[in-house]
Order: sequence, then structure tokens, then C-alpha cells
Amino acid sequence: MIKGVYVPTLLTILGVILYLRTGWVVGNVGLLGAWMIIVIAFSITTSTALSMSSIISNIRIGPGGPYSIIARSLGMEVGGSIGVPLYFALAFSIALYIFWFREGLRYLFPAIPPVLVDFVTFLVAFSIVFLSTDVAFRVQYIILAIIAASLVSIFAAGLDFAPPLTLTAGPVDGTFWVVFAVFFPAVTGIMAGANMSGELTNPRRSIPLGTLGAIATSLVIYLILAYWFAGNASSSELASNFNFIFEQATVGSVVVAGLLAATFSSALNSFVGASRVLHAMAEHNILPRSAWFSRRSASGIPRNALIFTGIVVAGVLLLRDLNTVAPFITMFFLISYAMINIVILLEQSLGLASFRPLFRIPRIIPLIGTLGCLFVMFIINAVFSLIAVILVAAFYNILLYRHLTSPQPYGDVRSSLFVALAEWAAKKAMSLPISQERAWRPNLLVPVENPAVLYGISEFLRDITFPHGSVSIIGIALDGMSDEQKDGLLLLWEDFQMDAIYAEWTIVNAHTFEDGVIASIQTLKRTLFSPNIVFLQLPPETGKIHDLPFIMQKATENLKGIILYAGHPQAVLGRKRRISLWLTGSCTDWYPGTRLENCDLSILVAYKLLLNWDADLMLLAVVNEKDRIPKVEESISMLIEYARISAKNVRVVLGPFTDFLEDAPRVDINIFSLPPDPDIGMIREIVMKTGSTCIFCRDSTQESALA
Repeated sequence: MIKGVYVPTLLTILGVILYLRTGWVVGNVGLLGAWMIIVIAFSITTSTALSMSSIISNIRIGPGGPYSIIARSLGMEVGGSIGVPLYFALAFSIALYIFWFREGLRYLFPAIPPVLVDFVTFLVAFSIVFLSTDVAFRVQYIILAIIAASLVSIFAAGLDFAPPLTLTAGPVDGTFWVVFAVFFPAVTGIMAGANMSGELTNPRRSIPLGTLGAIATSLVIYLILAYWFAGNASSSELASNFNFIFEQATVGSVVVAGLLAATFSSALNSFVGASRVLHAMAEHNILPRSAWFSRRSASGIPRNALIFTGIVVAGVLLLRDLNTVAPFITMFFLISYAMINIVILLEQSLGLASFRPLFRIPRIIPLIGTLGCLFVMFIINAVFSLIAVILVAAFYNILLYRHLTSPQPYGDVRSSLFVALAEWAAKKAMSLPISQERAWRPNLLVPVENPAVLYGISEFLRDITFPHGSVSIIGIALDGMSDEQKDGLLLLWEDFQMDAIYAEWTIVNAHTFEDGVIASIQTLKRTLFSPNIVFLQLPPETGKIHDLPFIMQKATENLKGIILYAGHPQAVLGRKRRISLWLTGSCTDWYPGTRLENCDLSILVAYKLLLNWDADLMLLAVVNEKDRIPKVEESISMLIEYARISAKNVRVVLGPFTDFLEDAPRVDINIFSLPPDPDIGMIREIVMKTGSTCIFCRDSTQESALA
């Protein structure tokens, strides 16, 4: 715990801001203001550390620290979208630490060439972590001793006067929160130990104890140092003289050595942490050429990841100026911290049995951590915060598009999250007044004996349900269902999923096809997302004839709509460009204020096809009396307006219905209302006379084309 977590975390927090900005903070906001800033900043990171500790006590954390925590809870895509920018934040911060090391060294040796210092420091740090992690850890003990000596040198100087406990406003514009924004990066090193999760013997114990211990120690040091500054100089001197700490300390050179040791140790820790995060992502195929990045040396060091990190750092050092990039480093740290808090909030809210952390925390803690991280992001720089969030979202979409598969799969809670949201929405929906007509959407129940009969029309099912409908495929097994047929059901389900249609499938054992369909209707009747349409196919004349009228009767009794698909063997669905909707019965005599009778589903299906085919719609009506034509035309015109459908053409013709079928305009599909007592022979005749596929619809009385 001490070697792997406590020391790296402590050394990263006790960095350059401790030496060069703590006095400036006191000078601008007074001792009381400085203490407030320190406590607020540490409360945010402490909340995050507590959240991380709770998560780690519930899972077997893998390599990669924050990446592993987020990926194991929210999936590799979310983990990768945070891990990639976090890696670059760690890599870029190495260059920042090297620049700060150089500035400290130039305080002692002003004439030393900056570029030489930067690259010599880089090579020394890289060589240490490349040779052995143990060497890096042993070096840290030397660094810790130097920092301890520097603190002794500072505090040994004593106080010149009693510090005033005041909250003052100094020369910085924007007052308190501007000063807070400058100080906050000091406490963003809390993941230094967690990044080493893959190297630890017992990370579940080491990370919480080491991280929280380092935070507590560094908090005490910052508070005492702020008190020391306030008791040794005026506000104006502290706000203007960054070197005051070196001048006031008992031995100034020892304090400079402490600054150099702090920045060098931070560079070492970031080198180790960045390479481990990169290696962990590579092990899960997050990165291009993951196989190369995931290789380890015989001693277990991810040297390829280290080499790449070294190249990145060297490139950044050549830029010579990180003022533009520096805010993004803090932003990416804060986003990763916020996500860790969000993970624990989600886990606590879902109430899953798998969430049994040994270390439990109140929900208020991750809430404080989440809101605190977001608040700090936007007070530091709102524009950079938005850009950082956009970059994370872009990484997420790229990884989502790649359909990641990991050689080391593990479960996450994403599906449980959506199930919980669905359960909440379902409970809310059940408590509200039912409005089937306004909320109607096509939810199909599709019974089949052989899934192969759906292969040719699965796209049509998609066309009448997309985007918000659903398809429930019921495999009716009379004498058992073969593996091939089960595979067929699964294939259909996958096709619908690929088309963004919610679909499900199951197998029902029954003595007859009719029994299986009726059992399915009755079983699903009381479910929240119950199918509202039974989709049936008219079998070919040489095929097996089911008792379709009996099935339709039972569907109607259970308030289910019916779509009877009667396919034309040659025309099939044509070019999907033209649709004819045949209006009969009350549809031809409708006037505002009355209900349609057995026309609603026909109109709604025509509307869905009109949208998804981008087709032209024609409305047809046949009357037996010539003097009725004007009235029917007027009725249809009002129906078009009230139903809000777009019809390219309306035709009302005189003559027997069956005679006009052959003379009707040729289209890709004809839609009819299904009468209460359908004549199967007549339906076949209609298909042949129109020369196209026809569908026949019967209302459930729960839908309305006028809603």
C-alpha cells in the first residue's frame, strides 16, 4: 500500500503548486479564503476517492485504474472514451512537470540551456520507468525524503507574526473563484496510485487506504503551509513574489530541491500511469494495433506502451509551450473523476444484487463529487470544458461504431441501467390515464410455424413498424422445432435489431397452429408493451390452410388489430413507390365528429408505408350510385384533412367493386379493410385481379387515424 499507492499519490499532490502558488493564493484571498479554497478542492477529490474506494471494494479491478473502473461498469466504449483522453492528459502532464522542473533548476543555475534540461530530464525519467517499476518506486523514497526535508526547512523558519484569520480580496480579477481555478490542479493527482492497479497484489485494499491516506496527509500539509505563509508576509508580497518561500525558508536551496523532487516524481508517476492506462485499453482492443501495445516484457513492464508514451512526450516537449493544452489536461482529469462518481451513483440507484461493496458510502458523497467536478470544469474555462466533453463524446461514437470485442470480456451494468429506466417509465405509464389512440404505435405479433416464410417479407414488417414499433415473432412448435428453425428465428431477430426495430422471439409448443396463436395473444395481453396487431399471412393455395377466420375472431375478441398479408407471387412488393388505399363502408360517408368504422388501421398502415417508402398514395372508393360520387368525394376530402395524410390522387368510381379491380391503376401494394367474415377465396381473387400484393386490415378499436 505504502509503496504502490500512498507514496505516488502523495508525491503527485505535493507538486509545484504547493511551492509556487500556495502563497499566491493566501496573498489574494487571505488565510481564511485560502483555507476555504483548499478544503473545497480537497472535498471534491475526497468524494471522488471515496467513490472509487466503494467501487473497488465491489469489483475485481483490472489494470488501468480509472479506465478499468468505468469500463467494468459502463462498458468498454464509455471506458475507452474516457481512457483515451485521460491517457493523453497524463502524457501531456509529463511534459508540464518537466517544464516546471526546468524552471526550478534555472532558479539555481540561470544560465543552463532550457532545451538541454528538458530532454536530459525526460531521458532520465524515461530510463528509470523503462528499466524497472521497482526502480521508480525506490527513487520515490529518495524524493519523499527530499520533500520532507524541504518542508522541515520551511516550517523551521517559524512565524514573523500571528496570521490574521480574514477573507481578503487581492489584486486578482474575478476574486475567489479565479484563485480557486488556479489552485485546483494541485489536487488532481489522486489517481496516481490507482493507475497502478494492475501491479498491486491487493488493489481492493491498497487503493482505498493509500489514496485516502495520501489525501489526508497532503490536506494537512497544505493547510499548515497556508498558515505559515500568512504569518510571514503581507498579502501584497505573497501575491507578487512567487519566490518568497525560497527566500524565507531556513535553507532555500533545500526547498528548491524539494520543488525539483516534487516535479520529477510527478513526471515519473505520470509516465508509469499513462503507460498502464494505454496498456489496459490495448488489452481490450480499444486501440488500433492493440496487439502491439498490449505486449509486456519478461518482467511484466508494458514497454511498447512506454515507448509510445515516450514518443508522445518528446513531441510535446518540442512544442515548447503548453499554455493552450494545459487546461485540457485538467478537464480530462475532471471528466474521469466525474464519471467515477457517476458510476457509483448509477450502481446505488439501480439496486442490483451484484452491487455489494464492502465499503459503503452515502449517496450524497458521489453527488458532491459529480457536481463539484462539473462546477470546477466550468469555472476554470467553460469553452474548454465544452470542447473536452465534445471530444469525449466523439471518442465514444468512434468506439461505438467499431463494435468492440474484447478477448477478456466482462459484464457491465448498461443493460441494467436501461431496464431500470424502462421499469421506472412503465410504472409511471401505468399510473397515468390510458390514451391508446394518441400513443398508438404498430406492435406486431407474428406467429409462424417455419421462420423461412418470413424471410421474404421481413423488410415489409420493418416498413410498417419503423421507427418506434416492435415485432414479436412467435415460433409455433407442433412437433418440436429443429435447430435450423431456431437459428432462423434468431436470424430474423438480429435483422430487426440491425434495422433499429425492437424485436423479440420465443417458441410456443401447441397441438395446433391456432392454439399456439391464441395462447400467445392471451399470454401477452396484459403486458405493458403488449402487441396490438396480429400479423397473418395468406398461405398459397397449395400450402397448409389454417383456420384463419377463427384466429381473426379470437384476435378481435382480445382487442387486437389484424393485418392479413396476401402476397402476389410475381409482383411481390414491386418498386415500393405507389400505394392504393381502398375506402369502403363508413370511410366513404364520414363527417367530422363521428368515428370511422374499420378504417383506422388501414389508414395508419398506409401512412407508415407512405413515410418509410417515400411513396405516392392514392385513395380509391367504389360506389353503386352515380349521385353519391360528389358526397363521397367531399367525405374523403374531409377525411384527408382530419387524418392528416398526403394523397396524390383521389378516385371515386361507379360500378361493382369486383369489376373495377382489374381496371384499377397498377400499384405496388393495395390496402383494404378486412370484413368481419372474410372470404378467403375472394381475397385470393382480389390479389390476382389487382396484380399486386394486398394487405387486409381490421381495427382493434384501440387505434384512431384521427387522433
